[in-house]
Amino acid sequence: MDHITGFAEKYEKIRSEIAKEMIGQENVVEHLLLAVIAGGNVLLEGVPGLGKTHLVRVLSKVLDLPFSRIQFTPDLMPADITGTNILVRTEEGSSFRFQQGPLFASIVLADEINRATPKTQAALLEAMQEHSVTVAGETMRLPEPYFVLATQNPVEQEGTYPLPEAQLDRFLFKVLVPFPTLQELGGIMDLTLGTAGSGSGKTAEKAATGQELLALRETAKQVPVADSVRESALRLVLATHPETPDAPETAKKYLRFGASPRAAQAILSTARVRALEQGRYNVSFEDIRFVAPACLRHRLALNFAAVTEGREMESIVAELVNDYVK
Repeated sequence: MDHITGFAEKYEKIRSEIAKEMIGQENVVEHLLLAVIAGGNVLLEGVPGLGKTHLVRVLSKVLDLPFSRIQFTPDLMPADITGTNILVRTEEGSSFRFQQGPLFASIVLADEINRATPKTQAALLEAMQEHSVTVAGETMRLPEPYFVLATQNPVEQEGTYPLPEAQLDRFLFKVLVPFPTLQELGGIMDLTLGTAGSGSGKTAEKAATGQELLALRETAKQVPVADSVRESALRLVLATHPETPDAPETAKKYLRFGASPRAAQAILSTARVRALEQGRYNVSFEDIRFVAPACLRHRLALNFAAVTEGREMESIVAELVNDYVK
C-alpha cells in the first residue's frame, strides 16, 4: 500500500503546483499528467488564448525538465528542429560540429503543429516514436524522459497542413481544451492582470524530477488489469472498425476507418496510471471509460454520411464507449 499512497501523493503534489498558475482546465491537466506519466505524446486542440502554451511551460517547471518551444510555420525546415552540422574554424583547422536543434529537450512544445509542411512534420515522427533523430546518417538519442506536446487551432485552417493519420497515431492522447466558464474567466483576469485580492503572487514550484517521473511510470506498469476489463478495452477498439463482421451499426454507418493497436496500448497504459492516482492497485471499467475518448478521437475518421448528417466525433466515441465498457 505504501507505493500506492506514495504515487497518489506525488501525483497530487504535481497537480496542485500546476494549479497555482492555471485557472480551471482541471480535466485537461489530469489528461496531460496521465499521458506524461504513461510516457506518451499529447495533442492539445483549442482556439488561441486558452493557455495551452502556458500549461506546457508550467509543466516543465513543475517537473524540472529541459523545455523548448517550436513555433511551426510553413517555411520551417527539418534541420531547423533536428539540428545540423556546422563548420567550425579553429587554430588546428576546420571541422564539422553538430549543433543540436530544439528537439533535444525533455519537453518539446510543438506550437501550431499543423502549420508545418508535411516534410517537417515527418521529421518529428522519429523523435515522437523512437526518441531519437537521424542527421546525415547518424542516429542520436534524445534525453529521457521525452515528450512532444503539440497544439493546434481547430478553427483557423487556412494555410495549414492536416496531420497525416500515421502522425496522429503517435499521439497517446488528443485533449480538447474548452473555453473557460464565467467564474474561471474572472479568475484568469485576476491572475494575469493582478486584480486586488486575486492571490496572483502564487507561482508553481518544482514537485518532481525526471528520475522520479520515470519511477512513477515503472510503478504504473505493474498495476494488474483483470481479464474482463482488458477485454472490454480491446473490444472497444475492435468496435471502431467498420469492416469487421461484428462491427456495431454506429461504426458501419459513420466511420471510414478505426483505431490502430496503439489505441488499445494507450487505453490500458493510461488507465493504469489513473487507477494509482485514484488510490487503487487495479484498473476498473471507470478508468477505461475516462481515458478512452482521448485515446480514440484522433484515431478515427468520419465518413461522408456522418458529415452530411451532422454527426460529431465526440458523440460517436461516447456512444461506442457506453456500449462496450459497462
